[in-house]
Amino acid sequence: MESYLEEQDFSESKVDLRVWARLYRYALRHTGLLISIVAAILLVATLDVCYPLLTGYAVDHFITPRSTEGLPMFCVVYLLFIAAQGILVYLFIARCGKMEMRIAFDVRRDAFEKLQNQSFAYYDGTAVGYLMARMVADIATLSELVSWSFVDVVWGLAYACLCVTMLLSMHWKLALITVTVLVPLSIASHFLRKVILKHQREAKKQNSKVTGALAEGIMGAMTSKILVREERNREEFMAQTDKLRHSYTRSRLWNAVFFPLVLSLGAIGTSLALCFGTEGVVRTDYFITGMSLGNLITFITYAANLFEPIQQLSNVSAEMQEAQASAERVLVLLAAEISVTDSAEVAEKYGDTMHPKRENWELLLGDITFEDVSFSYKTGEPILEHFNLHIPQGQTVALVGETGAGKSTLVNLICRFYEPTGGRILIDGMDYKERSQLWLQSHLGYVLQTPHLFSGTIRDNIRFGKPEADQESVLYAAKLANAHPFIEKLEKGYDTEVGEGGILLSTGQKQLISLARVICADPRIFILDEATSSVDAEAEALITDAIANVLEGRSSVVVAHRLSTIRNADCIYVLEDGKILESGSHAELLDKRGAYHGLYMRQFMEEAMQQEIGKT
Repeated sequence: MESYLEEQDFSESKVDLRVWARLYRYALRHTGLLISIVAAILLVATLDVCYPLLTGYAVDHFITPRSTEGLPMFCVVYLLFIAAQGILVYLFIARCGKMEMRIAFDVRRDAFEKLQNQSFAYYDGTAVGYLMARMVADIATLSELVSWSFVDVVWGLAYACLCVTMLLSMHWKLALITVTVLVPLSIASHFLRKVILKHQREAKKQNSKVTGALAEGIMGAMTSKILVREERNREEFMAQTDKLRHSYTRSRLWNAVFFPLVLSLGAIGTSLALCFGTEGVVRTDYFITGMSLGNLITFITYAANLFEPIQQLSNVSAEMQEAQASAERVLVLLAAEISVTDSAEVAEKYGDTMHPKRENWELLLGDITFEDVSFSYKTGEPILEHFNLHIPQGQTVALVGETGAGKSTLVNLICRFYEPTGGRILIDGMDYKERSQLWLQSHLGYVLQTPHLFSGTIRDNIRFGKPEADQESVLYAAKLANAHPFIEKLEKGYDTEVGEGGILLSTGQKQLISLARVICADPRIFILDEATSSVDAEAEALITDAIANVLEGRSSVVVAHRLSTIRNADCIYVLEDGKILESGSHAELLDKRGAYHGLYMRQFMEEAMQQEIGKT
């Protein structure tokens, strides 16, 4: 369980504002909402600045002279300020909530579309746990932070600027004394920002590993029980979570230092204003003069309040430090290069995966040609070199060979899940790169060795590739796949829930439904990747019979483990190390007594031995 693929290493020691600028562009998509939020926040900041002035006015006009003249009107104005502020706060909180949801929706939609368009190579190098952590936890964190930190930043900057302006206008000497504490505050913030960011990056990375371990443990629960690994799995999972706990604890400890530091320095600044300002009120020969008691109270209030927006901005800075790793990982996901893409010219004519222009698609017949094709998954590790193969339209071709011979690679190249690193693959005489991926893949029917069903009913799964299919089409596909008899026996028939991944059905039943799903989509090219290798003899007979009915008149490529299932193939290719050793029909290859004959006889003997063992 330690075999996790490592994520990118984000080791910058400071918050990258360019990263956050890219995220804030999602807020700019909702301009009207954003403008209304900014307007409400600025008005709230302006009203906040007015309160100390009202307090100072009350001291100088009502408390010091002990007079009530004008007090009723003052109370009315004060209440109007409170009412206006309450309405404005309600407006920006409600609108910020909407902004948070819309940003989360936009980012998840873009990320999901990116994942839908990604090639197989991306998933080969990215663990599912990492993707789940980014799509769920990281995006939720970022959408909340982008929305609400925007409020704090706008209000904090506006209120801080207004407070400083008022302090300087009231007494610039006293204002300069008060703000001296900002120097040590900025130095401490710079140091703590680096430390917090370092620990948060480590915590986010470890969180992805924990998510991956959890997903792996759930998906492999049956294997773990068979191998009696529960205790070992628990120990390994606890080790991962302990690392996560330590990373988050260190980050929180440094945060616990940061915020009291801001509060302490703010209190010192306020104390300086109170100390020097009081002397200015009671002494006429002091360097600070001309301040009334009301002015001093107003000044001290501004001095104390000045550190509130600074604390808010510091809080935002700390949150951004904590979320920097999440932001980087989400943006890496959004910016991940897609290794298999259509050219701009092809996309212009045929559309892309999300916006196809089906009216421009040519008819696909199913003639497939490998023309001097080379391919490697990794640089320096060639799988195919100068490979040539022709699959005529309507023929069934079988690929056999030992593990690693290149069978699945050929299938993946035909489907354009990967592209050749050299040479060309032609579909109906045209390089398939000159057509859109969706054009090709919409005409493919792929039956996997391990069938996968989606949560929902059997009917939903059969028409998964063709949602508009009617009941008649579903029944036709199920009957052709030999799935109808067992479906009829189920209590709810086609409305039976299959469970997550089809867990409520047997492997053979899942494979028959998977085959029916492919038939319902009516593809021109069939791919069967060891479709019978994981089922029992009875299910194999049903699937083999169904395949024989379905493949008639269609181009098909069958990757076979059980050689008995490909006797009727038009041509069988025996592969070894990415090269064709032999080719011909089943009878022709047996007559040659070469590699295919050896494979067939060995498998025949193994099956015979198993039958004898079964009798005993």
